[in-house]
Amino acid sequence: MSVGESRPPRVTIVIPAYNEAPTIARQVGRVLAQSAPTEVIVVDDASDDGTARALEAVGDPRLRVLRHERNRGKGAALRTGFAAATGDIIIVQDADFEYDPADYPVLLAPILDGRADAVYGSRFLGGPHRVLLFWHSVGNKWLTLLSNIVTNLNLTDMETGAKAFRTEVLRRVTLKEDRFGFEPEITAKLARAGARIYETPVSYAGRTYAEGKKITWVDALVVPWVLIRASFFDPA
Repeated sequence: MSVGESRPPRVTIVIPAYNEAPTIARQVGRVLAQSAPTEVIVVDDASDDGTARALEAVGDPRLRVLRHERNRGKGAALRTGFAAATGDIIIVQDADFEYDPADYPVLLAPILDGRADAVYGSRFLGGPHRVLLFWHSVGNKWLTLLSNIVTNLNLTDMETGAKAFRTEVLRRVTLKEDRFGFEPEITAKLARAGARIYETPVSYAGRTYAEGKKITWVDALVVPWVLIRASFFDPA
């Protein structure tokens, strides 16, 4: 859908959440304060820390909360949210404060004006960011390079958690990764589908493991296999 069509596009924000009680209510409030969302779906991935109670305190008719009975991972939570979304555009939003909902306009612009099917918010294109975790930045850049080699794209930040998709295009691809393999999988499958992908700079306030960061080097080990499988062997 483009700006010139008869009605404004509906935008669904999908937020996977696992044990994010300290931040989830405030982050959902920040999301709802933006002009973009017509629907916000939080998928509580079997949290056991009070995340569900924190969400009960958010009183807004645009918010829907779905729950997994067992912890299944970020990718599985996103699939649940994508399946339930009613928007023309879907934005992925983390439940902590690393990515700022105020960046939605720059994520949406290339889709709204008809240039893009997917937009990646890059942490490495000059936006303000917290200075933190050198080896994480090295790892992110290495995984992005590997992704670019396999997919023949020229992304700067494949692993970004700030992504927007035209729902129609997103639903043409088959996703199966349950954990953080979602990022290389969706990238490879969008590339296979010939999707028009844009990048825009976004701000980034990374957190430490003490502050709740969950992705680890173990998750990085699956990226090469996911890229190869999603690029050459899986159904598109």
